[in-house]
Formats: sequence, C-alpha cells, structure tokens
Amino acid sequence: MANRRLELHRKLCEFLGSSHVYFQPPETVKLSYPCIIYNLDNFDVKRANNKLYLGKDRYAVTIISKDPDYPNVRELLEWELCSFNRFFVSDNLNHWTYEIYY
Repeated sequence: MANRRLELHRKLCEFLGSSHVYFQPPETVKLSYPCIIYNLDNFDVKRANNKLYLGKDRYAVTIISKDPDYPNVRELLEWELCSFNRFFVSDNLNHWTYEIYY
C-alpha cells in the first residue's frame, strides 16, 4: 500500500509541476501555494466467498491556489477513477476537492 501511495505522490507532483504536494500535513507545516494536500479517505473492497477479492484506497485530494482561475484543475478529471467533489473558498484561498481511487 505504501508503494502505491508514493506512486500517487509522484504523479501528483508531476501534475502540479512542483514538490508542493503534502500527505496529511501537520498544522506546523507552512504550505506554499499552489499546492496539493491529500489523505487516505476510504477503502473500496470487493469480496468473493467472504474473502478480499479486490481493494483500492480512496484518497481525498485538494488543490489549493490563490488564483480562482488556476489552470489545469479539470485535467485531473482525466485520471482513471477520479471524480470532482466540490469547490470552496476559505481564508481567501480556492480549494478544488477530488476523490481518487488508487
């Protein structure tokens, strides 16, 4: 599982074009914008004969930017098993949230 998360981390860094990608950052971390914050959100488990057949981790991924017209936020939707959740503004920062199964 950790290897899959690290693979997702690398892909998110490539998508953003920087290393400002944070996995469950503590409050003490000073974020640099634009950035991506993601965390494990859920498990999707399929069972057969009462045994685990297939499982994927679901991550909540948030792109945060000062720019309300931040480019490429829709490109994330081209990723397999990715869906847009919502948009909101907090502390004058724009947040686009997604759910990604990886």
